[in-house]
Amino acid sequence: MNGADPLSPSVDAFVDQVGAALAEVTAGLPAARPDRSRDDAINEAFNIVTAFIDADGRHADPELWALARTFGPLLGDEQLAGATPQQLRGSTLVADKGRWLSTPSTMFEILVAASHDRSYAWTYYSRAMDVMHAVAALDVATSQAELDAIASFRSMLVGRIREVSNEQVVAPSGPADTVAPADSPQPAPAQPVDEPPVPLETLMAELLGLVGLSEVKARVARIADLLQVQRLRTEHGLPTVETSQHLVFVGNPGTGKTTVARLLAKIFRTLGVLERGHLTETDRSGLVAGFVGQTAPQVTKRFDEADGGMLFIDEAYTLTRGGENDFGREAIDAIVKLMEDRRDRVAVVVAGYPDEMGDFLDANPGLRSRFPTTIEFPDYSDDELLMIFESIAGAKRYELNDAAKAKLQRIFHDAPRDKGFGNGRFARNIFEDAVARQASRIVGLESPGESDLITLLPEDLPLHPPSGSLAAGAPGHADPPPPPWVTP
Repeated sequence: MNGADPLSPSVDAFVDQVGAALAEVTAGLPAARPDRSRDDAINEAFNIVTAFIDADGRHADPELWALARTFGPLLGDEQLAGATPQQLRGSTLVADKGRWLSTPSTMFEILVAASHDRSYAWTYYSRAMDVMHAVAALDVATSQAELDAIASFRSMLVGRIREVSNEQVVAPSGPADTVAPADSPQPAPAQPVDEPPVPLETLMAELLGLVGLSEVKARVARIADLLQVQRLRTEHGLPTVETSQHLVFVGNPGTGKTTVARLLAKIFRTLGVLERGHLTETDRSGLVAGFVGQTAPQVTKRFDEADGGMLFIDEAYTLTRGGENDFGREAIDAIVKLMEDRRDRVAVVVAGYPDEMGDFLDANPGLRSRFPTTIEFPDYSDDELLMIFESIAGAKRYELNDAAKAKLQRIFHDAPRDKGFGNGRFARNIFEDAVARQASRIVGLESPGESDLITLLPEDLPLHPPSGSLAAGAPGHADPPPPPWVTP
């Protein structure tokens, strides 16, 4: 095996930090042995490594050599330290260990229950993910089964922390803000160069905290995990597989495309793919000029703004529309050239409806090959829309009573899921309309209390709005506009 072994540092960090956390948690408990915590952490790390080696069934030589060299000394097992891959394949140390990853371990459960902020559990989570990435980095090509195992293990740990905490949480080392609903309209400011990158596992936990989007989360997690593995291989002088960071997002409006792109840009920054990790948003109006010779400079300006970060082109398919005198095709040609010239400085995400985005990728011979990955964003289910509404409402100290919740569920159920359905924006628009209606009702009360001010009743919700009205942001036909002095 060439290069330094990337496994030992991550295992040592797991043993030191998780062992210390376990010792703190068990100190003073009846029959506890805090002095055994380090040995327990070594056994836990061994279980993680052997289970992950077994996850894809390959039991590759580099993985088994690293297992022996790392854990032989830690376990004081001379036989293991001198074992060959062939000997290990024929033993029970690795075979059928993959099942260990399917349920939270006893140690993890102890750490999850140990503190209000779950900081001990997050320590386990972060160090365990480091170990799994290090094992994956031992192979030249990371298998799909390994990436799936990392994503599944991550989801299980984060899901268990949320379940115990009974709230949407992100790792404590990350931003203090709560997880925003998909496609929140507030734009994020460009991330300054001197702002420290957010830890990867904090960003991944934030991604998993978004409502719905299970397949989107899995695809983004695979991208992040593969980049993490490639970075580890580079750090240890090992060969890597070149990958493209340009992506196609397809789906209806309001399905979280911008939110996911913003998180992905930060992930790229954390992994060293991008220098700044900010997101620059644009569309046809920001790329296409009205006169000859002005479109290419306009496109260059957008790439300059996105330098070191991600350029998000919404409704990119509109660049292919127009007659012979339209400059959309000129913009596409300029985009293709700048994607090549700045491939190490700007990641490009193009977004739009599925069918139209297919036409866009066929508009230039160089486009489809530069966008090897397409991620589909499905419409939200009724339950997911309700979760988004309640998340928005909760952040503003509003809540639905049971009757209002039942009415809202009917509204979501009856809303046509046709092209252009607003999804998360649909839920937000209904909330803003409900706040205005509630304000009109509250001013008629003689002495409204706190309960009156925060509770949304059925009459505060609009009649069943078609997707073409509130979904698109317009007031419902049967509903009066809010008073001009009301600020939702």
